Amino acid sequence: MYRVHNPDTPIKLLNENALKIQLSVPELVENVLSRGEGLLTSTGALSVSTGKYTGRSPEDKFIVDETASRDKIDWGKINRPISEHVFSTLYHKVIDYLKQKNEVFVFNGFAGADKRYQLPIQVINEYAWHNLFARQLFIRPDESQLQHRPEFTIISAPGFKADPETDGTHSETFIIISFEKRIVLIGGTEYAGEMKKSIFSVMNYLLPESGIMPMHCSANVGTEGDVSLFFGLSGTGKTTLSADPNRRLIGDDEHGWSANGVFNIEGGCYAKTINLSREKEPQIFDAICFGSVLENVAVDQHTRLADYDNGHLTENTRAAYPLEAIKNIVMPSVAGHPSTIVFLTADAFGVLPPIAKLTKEQAMYHFLSGYTSKLAGTERGITSPQATFSTCFGAPFLPLPANRYAEMLGEKILEHNVQVFLVNTGWTGGEYGTGSRMKLAYTRAMIQAALEGELNNTETIRDEIFGLLVPLHVPGVPDEVLQPEKTWEDPEAYRQKANELAEKFRENFRKFVSANPEIAEKGGPLGGA
Repeated sequence: MYRVHNPDTPIKLLNENALKIQLSVPELVENVLSRGEGLLTSTGALSVSTGKYTGRSPEDKFIVDETASRDKIDWGKINRPISEHVFSTLYHKVIDYLKQKNEVFVFNGFAGADKRYQLPIQVINEYAWHNLFARQLFIRPDESQLQHRPEFTIISAPGFKADPETDGTHSETFIIISFEKRIVLIGGTEYAGEMKKSIFSVMNYLLPESGIMPMHCSANVGTEGDVSLFFGLSGTGKTTLSADPNRRLIGDDEHGWSANGVFNIEGGCYAKTINLSREKEPQIFDAICFGSVLENVAVDQHTRLADYDNGHLTENTRAAYPLEAIKNIVMPSVAGHPSTIVFLTADAFGVLPPIAKLTKEQAMYHFLSGYTSKLAGTERGITSPQATFSTCFGAPFLPLPANRYAEMLGEKILEHNVQVFLVNTGWTGGEYGTGSRMKLAYTRAMIQAALEGELNNTETIRDEIFGLLVPLHVPGVPDEVLQPEKTWEDPEAYRQKANELAEKFRENFRKFVSANPEIAEKGGPLGGA
């Protein structure tokens, strides 16, 4: 389904004798240990450090300004252009750098679990543990697929550092996507997540060309084949709530929605591990075994026990492992059309209802908004809750204009009669610092009722500020919890805080109003755009 623009793949330019292609997990682990790139933990997982960079570097991410893609890209602060000359110069410098290495690791695999829409990829790594990461996170080929021609290639050389003055980059680090050359070029950073998210950005560009909606969400399926999607930013409970023992996991982060249904883009999971425990998240805890990769997790050098509560290197500690490490999964990661979509938000203002039914226009509005809250203490300078918006719940990975993705969502909601709900896993009875976090048991009960269709025809009341349809009754949840105003001691204080948040929604949505006047009018808080 994808046109190959670069038949002469970069691997042909490298030293053939240095190439280690398609190594098994044990072989890669042996290489990681012999090269001193990491150490084994007590569970058999590999522990590695990503050095200076413990997260993505959005300021260092670029898209090559090329004729074929120029008019399609939504250029701006996220999608930054870089010239073909700069890319070409860096590309050849990186190739020359890798030519000097005695070992270069290569993985051939795929993005996209549905074979009808798979993107064959090749990952070329300076580090063995990066190649293990790629093997676990992307889709591994079966015997018949081993000799594939890659249609996109990742080249990752963390040891090569750019000179911004001569190389035209923002810093020593660079993550550059060329849609014409079909190459992702990464240098100056050891953070492996750049590889994962670069291919997601690529799929966000390619899939819509085939009428497929790419989505930054988790997905699971019930015993009767009913599929549900969970969208939500960090801290909203997406991973916890989609890991339901009564439902099988399709995937935890990236999916496509085609004319045939939903499919996982990846073959593994990249889970946050800060404060991880078997009691809270047994699936993730038990998946961290031989072949898994732990990033920046504190490990006792003698016992090799991981200390998941220790965030001295970063709060963004991670575990990478294949989907097969989780018991309750769908394999291959393909399922039918969703019947339910859940937008998760952690509203620290305590004013959004814990669950609300959304019309198609409201669904598109809240999809484009992608709202949650940053809490006091999570970042320097934040002393009170702050509203944060990430378009389509994945703004950093969207090369195309946001409206393209929102329109696809609206079309699919209508076509498949999908029920959409907004679920607030944040605060109730007051804002952060005054109220309390919504009880997980209540949230689970609300989501269960939504997934089982119990709320499709239930009696609702319209929220007078946000215009949302709020169920009056949900099994297992006290009625008064469902209407935020009734949980506040001071109704006037509630209305003041609710209007404050509603204005933040309107202010954020102004950039979409001209292209979406009907969505702004019918989907947002009452009172206009």
